[in-house]
Amino acid sequence: MQIKTRATRPIEGQKPGTSGLRKTTEVFSRPDFLQNYVQAIFNTIEPAGRTYIVGGDGRYFNDIAIAKILRMAAANGVKKIIVGRGGLLSTPAASHLIRKYGTDGGFILSASHNPGGPKGDFGLKYNTETGGPAAEAITDAIHAETQTLTEYHIAQEDAPEITEEGTFTLGNMTIEVVDPVADYADLMETLIDFDAIRDLISRGFTLRFDAMHAVTGPYAVEILERRLGAKHGSVVNRRPSPDFGGGHPDPNPVWAKDLVDHMMVPDGPDFGAASDGDGDRNMIMGQGIYVTPSDSLAVIAANAHLAPGYADGIAGIARSMPTSAAADRVAEALGIAAHQTPTGWKFFGTLLDAGQVTICGEESAGTGSSHVREKDGLWAVLLWLNIIAARGQSVQQIMEDHWGRFGRTYYSRHDYEAVDSDIAGTIMDDLRAALETLPGKSFAGLTVTEARDFDYTDPVDGSTATSQGIILGFEGGARAVLRLSGTGTQGATIRLYLENHEKPTGNLRQDPQKALERVARAADQIADLEKRTGRSAPDVVT
Repeated sequence: MQIKTRATRPIEGQKPGTSGLRKTTEVFSRPDFLQNYVQAIFNTIEPAGRTYIVGGDGRYFNDIAIAKILRMAAANGVKKIIVGRGGLLSTPAASHLIRKYGTDGGFILSASHNPGGPKGDFGLKYNTETGGPAAEAITDAIHAETQTLTEYHIAQEDAPEITEEGTFTLGNMTIEVVDPVADYADLMETLIDFDAIRDLISRGFTLRFDAMHAVTGPYAVEILERRLGAKHGSVVNRRPSPDFGGGHPDPNPVWAKDLVDHMMVPDGPDFGAASDGDGDRNMIMGQGIYVTPSDSLAVIAANAHLAPGYADGIAGIARSMPTSAAADRVAEALGIAAHQTPTGWKFFGTLLDAGQVTICGEESAGTGSSHVREKDGLWAVLLWLNIIAARGQSVQQIMEDHWGRFGRTYYSRHDYEAVDSDIAGTIMDDLRAALETLPGKSFAGLTVTEARDFDYTDPVDGSTATSQGIILGFEGGARAVLRLSGTGTQGATIRLYLENHEKPTGNLRQDPQKALERVARAADQIADLEKRTGRSAPDVVT
């Protein structure tokens, strides 16, 4: 094998984080841009003689990028690459393969829920041998390397076709192309009571799963239709598309409106769900009801013991700070630990590895457990079906029983998208500067009882993370959280999270936005969001 060594240039702008490096497809397609980032990863992880997983969500540029990664892996002395057929692997499936085959890590190509296509977004992240996202020390080292390296190495030979399963070689490197679905589906059968769900479906239970033209389609077809017996067509938008069918693969009521329309009618399916671009997020619905991500996490934690994989109970629950405290009340009732971490799945990793928690969840519709080290959209869907089958109740009945026991935490997320980065940064800086002056003051009739920037110390390894989001607590337990999101590629997204808890004896049947109206007005008065962003309302409300 002949190796080319080519000059490169520093990567401008964004530092890779938990979600890896995300840019527009146009930027990733520029000469040497992808190669710079990949070589920086290789220089940081010392890959000679090692084995890695490679796969992505099938978005535009996925196949071209994988071919380049394979050629660069061979040139950098990698021993073996295991890649999903056609370059496809959902993010949780990739995490599972890293763990199952004991590889040294993996390369996941995705920009998650961001749009795809030539004018969309692309991303690449490195996961370690645990199956989880690289720690900040590693991503910092990778970023530093992108700023200083002067060359990259790539095999002159073309990469082999990866459209069929089999074993191939590229120089001294072995490439094994595997079924991207089978191992993951088999894992689900060890965790979820497939027999109970089959019986439920055989008795007329109906479901609709919207794969949003993304990577979860083949997984959902195999599991829901073939293994569990849901009728053909229960999985819609099932074929992965390079531009996600021209849509936005984010499973929320705005972008998955077609699913909402099917579920919010009297004769709709009994159960509805959706997943995102790379398969790690989920949306749960019942006939006539949408389940918030925070409520979903709480219900899953309270009922996980009904599934075989969690029959002995769970060790603890972890949630990201912006996620509502609904899961904390479940943990208190179960007598187990509840952890609050910064946003980013990597912060759950040490807790999972140490056996301190079993169930984890994020505010952005990510839910998972100790079976992998990523959030897992289809797993959450299957666990919900297991709970429905075991309890013999509808989604509506399960939620009402849950609220009757733990109370209802009304919750919503308001996104101000593509805000000028300087404006967004100034809004947050000004708010931080005013935090000490806020307690005791009243806004929209609510008195501020807490105002702080969230700092975190990992209870396992002692690592720290600072300035992770601003928490505004109000009398009666209401709360607002503001933070900048790092998942976009254009400007900045300001996320405002709102929650208001009602006790089991309170009003559990309010319209969520009505129940949160005063909290939203108070947060806007404090941060002056609408005026300073130039928006009359949030761009997305979920």
